Amino acid sequence: MRIVEAVVNISEGRDSRSLRKLEEVINDVPQAYLLGCDEDYDHNRAVFTLAGSPGAVLEAVWVLFQRAIQLIDMRSHQGVHPCLGAVDVIPFVPSQEVSMADCQALASCLGDRIGRECSVPVFLYEAAATHRLRRSLAALRKGGPEGLKKRMSSDPLWKPDFGPSISHPTAGVVAIGARDVLIAFNVFLNSPDLEAARSIAQRIRESSGGLIGVKALGFYLEQRNQAQVSINLTDYKRTSMLDVFEAVQLEARRVGLEAVSSEIIGLAPVEALDGAVSDEIGLEGFGPERILEDRIAQVIPDANP
Repeated sequence: MRIVEAVVNISEGRDSRSLRKLEEVINDVPQAYLLGCDEDYDHNRAVFTLAGSPGAVLEAVWVLFQRAIQLIDMRSHQGVHPCLGAVDVIPFVPSQEVSMADCQALASCLGDRIGRECSVPVFLYEAAATHRLRRSLAALRKGGPEGLKKRMSSDPLWKPDFGPSISHPTAGVVAIGARDVLIAFNVFLNSPDLEAARSIAQRIRESSGGLIGVKALGFYLEQRNQAQVSINLTDYKRTSMLDVFEAVQLEARRVGLEAVSSEIIGLAPVEALDGAVSDEIGLEGFGPERILEDRIAQVIPDANP
């Protein structure tokens, strides 16, 4: 069975009724399966992880996109996480009998349809990117929505891959990509000190000479009254979650703080969890439903174990 994964990041994490409506449209598509939904109030963001046959997942993401831009108005959006659109990021990830080239084709097909039928600017990123300058999300998000808006209007290199060169008034811009497995891994400090979290994030991320495959930002979460180091781990085979947690702990202790717990957003492959699921990293809310292979086998009929 051919299986592709899509990890759809929605700029809404506070309105549970809207999020349940989005789950419903996914569940209505045959051979597309919702593996999980993570929602966060302070980030004001939800992550829908779905998988299934490539055609079904493509259709499910398409109907999810249409419904999301009806429900979410970026003119009133507030949240600590950087974002560019109501549906902010859509990566396709190879899972079973699906290649990266297949994921690139899915990204282009979806982007073309969104650009034509929804008039939302689409940028292809990561393995689907059409220009090296636009490969990373950090490059797209530089300067926030206003920065991207200026680049789209004035620089030919920043013409969207699909759709108009003007942000949609309520839906903004969407980034659609193809990439390998990424682990969204957050570490919580025993302090609300935002500047400490930002400093730690700066020290551990690869772009600053830190850990390989680590992207990191610091946030303050009002609901928890706690600072968070938010991490995207793009190469877990070279840098593990335990490596990341220990690096955050080391930097936290330099300023008299402690890393007290962590969480996974979405799912992670079983290989990435080897030796990491323990009290050493204080994973919150962890169970079998967070293991990608187990969840696929549980939810998708005829999937290989």
